[in-house]
Amino acid sequence: MIALYLGLLIFSFLFTSILVVPFINLLYKLKFFRRVQKTTDIEGNRTKIFDKLNNLKAGTPVGGGLLIIATTVLLYLILYPILCYAGIRVTTAFSQIKEELNILFFTFISFGLLGLYDDILKFFGFKRTGFFGLRLRHKFAIQWLLAFFIASMMFFNLKISFIYVPFFGVFDIGVFFIPLAAFIIVSFVNAFNITDGLDGLACGLLMIALFAFWILSHTTLDTPLSIFLAIWIGSLIAFLYFNVYPARIFLGDVGALSFGATFAVVGLLIGRTFALVVIGGLFIVEVSSSLIQILSKKLLKKKAFAVAPFHLWLRNIGWEEPKIVMRGWLAGIILALFGLWIAYI
Repeated sequence: MIALYLGLLIFSFLFTSILVVPFINLLYKLKFFRRVQKTTDIEGNRTKIFDKLNNLKAGTPVGGGLLIIATTVLLYLILYPILCYAGIRVTTAFSQIKEELNILFFTFISFGLLGLYDDILKFFGFKRTGFFGLRLRHKFAIQWLLAFFIASMMFFNLKISFIYVPFFGVFDIGVFFIPLAAFIIVSFVNAFNITDGLDGLACGLLMIALFAFWILSHTTLDTPLSIFLAIWIGSLIAFLYFNVYPARIFLGDVGALSFGATFAVVGLLIGRTFALVVIGGLFIVEVSSSLIQILSKKLLKKKAFAVAPFHLWLRNIGWEEPKIVMRGWLAGIILALFGLWIAYI
């Protein structure tokens, strides 16, 4: 099976590689690219440091996440039935494979559509309704609605109601799994979106984390999930070649929201919640720094940092962008290894 999964990854990589350059050219023709922004924080104040550090990237096409979502879904829909017809042994931890796939693809596509809507409002010049397209509170509310629906599907359709605590074992938390899972999904949606601010940072960290989950899915004998991860990773690597510094294309919200949510759902399906938190540790650091900044402004009436999130603070103190990204990837590798260790305790 390892040979099969690696073959799927390589095929997905080659397939996406063929499409990336024409897709970038299409985005240029559609004028779907980042423009100079005069951004504001949650209180409506100009974020001058953010503008200074990010407006240099104006003119770069945005929307690579749409390509990855489309190619991953298309290849899965084509290849999975062929593999089943060819007689590969399909195993999973759940009694209903169809329900697992429904949850996986609903997450992947629904959060992508939410991000795509926001991207369209942002880049096609339609009348804005607030913070970069959708009002922040509206976007946040939709995220919670989708997250609760997905968490309910996992609880009622797949009968997932447990969490694994390292050193202590498995605990059945019953219906409380739903709000916990929803919280984890929304947290990683926003954590990934916030991390996606430097060329190659978020996608590189995601690639490393998905390799860790790929190992876990193989050891738990979850064939549908392993195939999905193989195809997703292959497409992601092809995109990352054009996303590293200096980036020729960005994910956009279509990719950031989809990938953050799906990353969380994959961890929940594998049943390793604590490993998920460790493997995605840098995403949590990023969103935590932004949360601390917001709370500091609200409660103390002053900034905790000159700028947030953490990667922008590093840029502001003089770190070069490639240096931050490379060291972030190294930290991601260590966290992935640590997360795998925790998963097998």
